[in-house]
Amino acid sequence: MLRDEIIQQPLVIDELLTKELDHIHRIATELRQREIYYMVIAARGTSDNAARYGKYLFGSRIGMQVALATPSLYTLYDRPPRLHGALVVGISQSGESEDVVSVLAEAHQQTLPTLAITNSPDSPLAAVADYVIETHAGAELSVATTKTYTTQLTALAALAACWTNSEQMLSELKMVPEVMQHTLQLEPIIKQAAPRYKQAEHCIVIGRGYNYATAFEIALKLKETCYLAAEPYSPADFLHGPVALIEAGYPAIILAPSGAAYSNLVEFTRRLSQLKASILMLSDNAEALDLAQVPLEIQSSLPEWITPMVMVIPGQLLAFHLAHARGLDPDKPRGLAKVTITR
Repeated sequence: MLRDEIIQQPLVIDELLTKELDHIHRIATELRQREIYYMVIAARGTSDNAARYGKYLFGSRIGMQVALATPSLYTLYDRPPRLHGALVVGISQSGESEDVVSVLAEAHQQTLPTLAITNSPDSPLAAVADYVIETHAGAELSVATTKTYTTQLTALAALAACWTNSEQMLSELKMVPEVMQHTLQLEPIIKQAAPRYKQAEHCIVIGRGYNYATAFEIALKLKETCYLAAEPYSPADFLHGPVALIEAGYPAIILAPSGAAYSNLVEFTRRLSQLKASILMLSDNAEALDLAQVPLEIQSSLPEWITPMVMVIPGQLLAFHLAHARGLDPDKPRGLAKVTITR
């Protein structure tokens, strides 16, 4: 199931753009008429990682501050903050988590515009929202979600492109399925490399800017399927203390596509190399790839702002093949269910 759904991602992204782009454009047109000064996003798990991408995306492309909601203020403490001037967004694959729904319900009470991004247009989350973007991920049977993340990123990216009326952004976004398909060709290399991490107990996943979110998502997949204590960081945060963890052979996964964050990530990787870390590098640049024991070359045709949809795929494949190398079933992670309801 998991591998099948990883491979389906180019098709579902293409379907999302084909079926939903006009609708997203209408939503963006209406929202531009509202007095919206910032965005609040409520989400959990993988959807929360997509929300992290939204922080960088809407900050850089629209100049809009984005905050992540604190759902326990709405449920456990019954002290919802006043959100005057906000667009309140809920992101959820199932649309069933009560705490995420409660944030949008309260926003509705405060007469604020609300948007749901979900694979379930008949869900409680969709019912409480003024606007709904369906992700068209199709049936996702694997407990460890893959299509959920990439379709949610694409929905956010399409909203930003339509909000700014940027034909260039839309044109770039439509390149994603083809580059995804090309990236899937890395699977034989990843399968061969996975056993080198068979005995690992810990690793770090490093990303910055737009790919900070994908560092979190790759780490989550490794935790879910391989029971590997994978911790996501930006290089800036990691150098403020956690760098003391690094010793010879310590696994480090680095996401370093070309763009504004690239030089900082290469400088950071050189520091890890001096400490003799074992580096798996995802990059489109030979300079970065040359620093790695496991170099994974990503196609270089995408601008940095939409690389997260592609950069996550090698991480998903690594989680799948490493789980098998460790004698685990990635489709049956212990203690997890397909839909997690949180309150």
